[in-house]
Amino acid sequence: MGVATYIKDEKDAIGKVLLQSGIEIKPSYTPEDLERVGFDYETDLGNTGEFPFTRSIHPQGYRSRNWTTRQYTGFGTPEESNERFKLMISHGQNGLNVAFDLPTQMGYDSDDEMAEGEVGRVGMAIDSLRDFEIAFKDIQLNRIGAGLTINAVASIMLAMYQAMAEKFGYKKTEISATPQNDILKEMVGRGAWIYPVQPAVRLIGDTIEYAMKELPRCNPVSICGYHIRESGCTPAQEISYAFMIAFAYMDNVIARGYKAEDFVARFSFNLNIYGNLWETVSKFRAARKLWAKLLRERYDVQNKKALFLRGIFGGGGSGMTKQQPENNIMRGAYYALAAALSGAQTTALCSFDEAYTIPTERAALLSLRTFQILMDEIGLRDTVDPLGGSYFVETLTKEMEQKILEEMEKVEKVGGMVEAVSSGYVQSEVARQAYEYEKKLQKGEITKVGVNKYTEGVDMEVELHEYSDESAKLQIKRLKELKRDRDGSAVKTSLQALEKAAKEKKNVMPYLVDCCRNYATVGEMADIFRQVFGEHVEPNIF
Repeated sequence: MGVATYIKDEKDAIGKVLLQSGIEIKPSYTPEDLERVGFDYETDLGNTGEFPFTRSIHPQGYRSRNWTTRQYTGFGTPEESNERFKLMISHGQNGLNVAFDLPTQMGYDSDDEMAEGEVGRVGMAIDSLRDFEIAFKDIQLNRIGAGLTINAVASIMLAMYQAMAEKFGYKKTEISATPQNDILKEMVGRGAWIYPVQPAVRLIGDTIEYAMKELPRCNPVSICGYHIRESGCTPAQEISYAFMIAFAYMDNVIARGYKAEDFVARFSFNLNIYGNLWETVSKFRAARKLWAKLLRERYDVQNKKALFLRGIFGGGGSGMTKQQPENNIMRGAYYALAAALSGAQTTALCSFDEAYTIPTERAALLSLRTFQILMDEIGLRDTVDPLGGSYFVETLTKEMEQKILEEMEKVEKVGGMVEAVSSGYVQSEVARQAYEYEKKLQKGEITKVGVNKYTEGVDMEVELHEYSDESAKLQIKRLKELKRDRDGSAVKTSLQALEKAAKEKKNVMPYLVDCCRNYATVGEMADIFRQVFGEHVEPNIF
């Protein structure tokens, strides 16, 4: 995915190079290629930090500020995750990217039978505000921003983060949190959904509206082309689907009486980096340009900062392999290079052992050091957009822009992203792309080093992060103590108020904050929504 496909041509020993997005790469590029694609300096490139922001959203790029590093972190109990958070911060990480276990993501408490065997396995177990108080203890919440990587119950987690911060003495106006909060991409590319499409989108609208009024430093949604890309789509589709998802959330809030300019500056994106370097760089440059242009054209957004495409560019999970895992250290370095050349504001890398296990301390620190070497040794902070003006890169960026628009048009013909997800159109497209990629990989038409080429001799043992039943037992024990010791009457009253607000289609966020303060559990709050909204049924895409 994202790697170039090399097609043998008997007349050409080098062979043709076809990117996954469907763009053919020529052996060399000249000014004539810029003319061919209709490139214009002012409208397609411009100065750094100026519309259409192809080169960067800041005039000085990384010279004025390092990019933010947020390694995906969290496992086991809140105590274990808190220890890892502090370790990463002590080594120079300047933001958190918090992983939650599957029961938490799916709105189940740790003592629910549906959670058996999964408590703390692939992320941190969170049952109530008490767990957040442990997980974020001694973290400077007015200086360290937190990405909350959760979707179906993101509204609950954002409310809990506010309640926790206020209990620690922080004002809600000074904390910075970014819940992932992108349920449409879950329905397309990952599967951690609970509620039907329409009420699930309405919950996201509630968080956006609430953040506008109450949480000025929080980004209430992070649109995730990342996971759709991991599921098999092309780089062009990744951006097109992400934009169409963003428009769906925007339309929900606009229908409440707001203008896009009132809130869109708070949108962020989570986008993927792996595979072909040039395709990746052109993808991000085209995305920044298109986002700004489309916001102006479709939503009449004029405020400069509201036109910025901001987000975390990183990961590369699907690029990592179990075979020859140490190769992933080199892959990660090149992915980090692509992020830097693309103008990322925030970055994270999958660690070399992540195809096997939750990253060990050693692997997580290697990923962090990779970024720090790029920032402080290699020279990537010396100038803004060092690839700007390249005949090749500018031509490819222009061609990528056209591919993104073509994919967006296909979704619009279906009726927009909500309808495209409800009907299964996007899921079917992604599944088809994943199948085609896998066939090419199996045939060797796509090269994967250590998998279908250069496969001899450098496998290694990987230290596994062992799952701890004792951690799960401790979490369940603490949950039972919480339910015994809390004010049951206050919990019941706050949950009843939440149910009433959900039925009356009020903004549920203030009611969730109240539930969290009273130590209602994630499962109790999620079940209220299950009762009111029902549960999502996947469309048949085959």
